[in-house]
Amino acid sequence: MIPRRWSHLQSRATGAFLGLAVGDALGATVEFMTPNEIRARYGVHREMTGGGWLHLAPGRVTDDTTMSLALGQAILCERRIDPLVIGRAFDDWMRSKPVDIGNTVRRGILHFRRTGTPVAPPDEQDAGNGSCMRVLPVILACHGGHEADLERAVLHQGRVTHHNPLAEAGSLCMARLVRMALDGIEIPAMLAGPVADLIADHPIFRFRARKEITHPSGFIAETLRAVFQGFFDSDSFEDCLIRVVNLGGDADTTGAIAGMLAGAYHGVEAIPSRWLNALYPPIAEACVQQALGLVAAGPFPVSTTELPRTTPRSPGALPLP
Repeated sequence: MIPRRWSHLQSRATGAFLGLAVGDALGATVEFMTPNEIRARYGVHREMTGGGWLHLAPGRVTDDTTMSLALGQAILCERRIDPLVIGRAFDDWMRSKPVDIGNTVRRGILHFRRTGTPVAPPDEQDAGNGSCMRVLPVILACHGGHEADLERAVLHQGRVTHHNPLAEAGSLCMARLVRMALDGIEIPAMLAGPVADLIADHPIFRFRARKEITHPSGFIAETLRAVFQGFFDSDSFEDCLIRVVNLGGDADTTGAIAGMLAGAYHGVEAIPSRWLNALYPPIAEACVQQALGLVAAGPFPVSTTELPRTTPRSPGALPLP
């Protein structure tokens, strides 16, 4: 599946998409478990064994990967990034009866289905991670284009279900980090740029001045603090993923987001072959084909539809993705 002579960009783009799927499949086994429960059952969870509350076969993935693939396929078919295209893609995805779907995602898609409007109503409680987990296709589709196009694309795909300033800030930061990783930019610049900017605007994302997070929920700040801890304090794809999924909690999504970032940074060659070989083959093939197709055909045009700005507020109860 992995040719020997890929360009650096092809390796990093494919690493990001396969990394997302690997992190999703690895994390799904321990989703909603606490670190103590994981240690008691697995010691250190490091193999793609399936199971978990969804009773998945080994190598199968959840909504994090399948929703990303639905978005990527829509962009490749329509050759543009447009809110209506995205809304229809997500609606078709939900009609396919996915194995799992978050409450906020379901509510946003139902709103689109009823109204035809691909922007969910603003909601300060919807600061979940569901828009960040699926952001990779628009990052790849906008590679080589303008920063403003990437920002619009991230908001277009996010606001179908998550119209919340913290969810948007986290998704935009992750998009910029993955874009830097695709371009081979090193970690100090990532920390000094997108991460520092995010924390300056929203201190709730600060991750090194706090006690290490465990059992992260679907709240975007907890999700990204767990991902940042795993990625910035590890030196390999495997170490990053093992650190993140063994925190438990929303482990399929923290694993997916960490996998896309670590895969973009380290390249596909860094993903352990035992994980790639265990991944469900049709999913692995779709990830490879979409990654290569999106970066080869991009940057895609992005709709200039007016995007209303939301005003940040302090988060209330921790939301679901």
